[in-house]
Amino acid sequence: MEKAKLWVYNTMSKQKELFEAKVAGKVGMYVCGVTAYDLSHIGHARAYVAFDLLYRYLVHLGYEVKYVRNFTDVDDKIIRRANELGEDPLELSNRFCQEFLNDMDDLQCCRPTHQPRVSEHMDQIRDMIMQIIKNECAYPVDGDVYFSVDKFPAYGQLSGRKLEDNRAGERIAIDSRKRNPADFALWKAAKPGEPSWDSPWGPGRPGWHIECSAMSAHYLSPSFDIHGGGMDLIFPHHENEYAQSGAACSECNITYWMHNGFVTENNEKMSKSLGNFFTIRDITSRYHPLALRYFLMSTHYRSPVNYSISQLEIASDSIYYIYQTLYDCEEGLNLLKDRFLKEESNPKAEKITSEAQDCIKKVRSDFQIKMSDDLHTPEILNGTLQETFRLMNKSLESLMKKKQQQRALFHSLVAIEKEVTDILDILGLMSSTYSEVLQQLKGKALKRAEVTEDDILQKIEERTQARKDKHYAKSDQIRLELKAKGIALMDLGAQTIWRPCVPAEQEQPVARPST
Repeated sequence: MEKAKLWVYNTMSKQKELFEAKVAGKVGMYVCGVTAYDLSHIGHARAYVAFDLLYRYLVHLGYEVKYVRNFTDVDDKIIRRANELGEDPLELSNRFCQEFLNDMDDLQCCRPTHQPRVSEHMDQIRDMIMQIIKNECAYPVDGDVYFSVDKFPAYGQLSGRKLEDNRAGERIAIDSRKRNPADFALWKAAKPGEPSWDSPWGPGRPGWHIECSAMSAHYLSPSFDIHGGGMDLIFPHHENEYAQSGAACSECNITYWMHNGFVTENNEKMSKSLGNFFTIRDITSRYHPLALRYFLMSTHYRSPVNYSISQLEIASDSIYYIYQTLYDCEEGLNLLKDRFLKEESNPKAEKITSEAQDCIKKVRSDFQIKMSDDLHTPEILNGTLQETFRLMNKSLESLMKKKQQQRALFHSLVAIEKEVTDILDILGLMSSTYSEVLQQLKGKALKRAEVTEDDILQKIEERTQARKDKHYAKSDQIRLELKAKGIALMDLGAQTIWRPCVPAEQEQPVARPST
């Protein structure tokens, strides 16, 4: 069966292109990983959720994907942070590599096929540098090695920048040893107190850019399908990678360069230098990781996503609605399945309602059309799936009220649930049991509201008594006070239950962690 077509935006060509794998049925994908010197921030979450989504969809389409994402564990920032803390640089980076993996697991990001570290690939890095020198595109100076941008005519093709643009307005001191101020380091001579490795040019360590060229070539060959990362990496990192790889191997050819958009706050790019960033842990300590993933996918991966508490609250509420619907559906089907399954001689022959058939056909078609159009998740989350959940709730209500066509409704609900959960799994939004996720979401809501469940139960008792006493103003006041904290009370006959909700007033800033 022919695979569904997938269109992706290629930064190199500046347009959407039909994806065609170099080798039929197989995909090689390299995504630039973190520099491991601190906890990862929400910008990292944006990138790795986006490319996890691409990975999952490629697998869904039937491709065998070799996914490589590196760790930079040798770097100026790592060394500086280690010196501040009095730690060994490699031990510090190893610790934060593991913390990053924990965050990725929380966000339901699949583990890549390979996760190489710079410190473990010095042979490949040195070999590539030697090849670039041999091809007369790099030169050693006093233990350093620089790439000569003048020797690579295609330099600037990826980013669209010209060499004169790089020279104008430079803010760093020009190294007089460089032949061109835009030349960049492939190898840095060792400095006292820094980790170093032997090389033909003396002890030292790699420059930042060369590591990805060397490791991608090692695991995927110099020619592969997809190279990904954040838009901030287009220049200089990916531009320099493109130049290095091309200078080292004439057969180098990366077909698609893909980049995700920035995370902004008040429409200003988040960055550590501006001090307006949040770590993933800052968010997941107060919101379920699935809410963060949903929030990030609610905007197209190439567009900037503006971080706000209101959007996180909406995402959290959406996840609760999804899991409550799935939980109610599971409970209802379990309650009735014995009767219906015992009555059937040929379960596969059971028909579903025409409404359910139309729904499944539409959700399947919409999902394929929108995902195949450069992973257009917002319309799936905010449109296609919402319509489907409404039908699930409607069908369950009819089934439980014992309306006509019970058997057809039962099988309709089974079929729709399977279709929905398959899609949620591809989107990375399926986690644990429905009841467990609901309890976790309620736990996060209690933390944000700074109340305990006992506090809420006490308020419910007070409200129940107020209603008995016909003190309706007090009853309404209790409900409104809890609503303002993100706690909704729901009356189900004589019983009152609670669930998380979007607070009535939630535009207040989150307290930042002390530094």
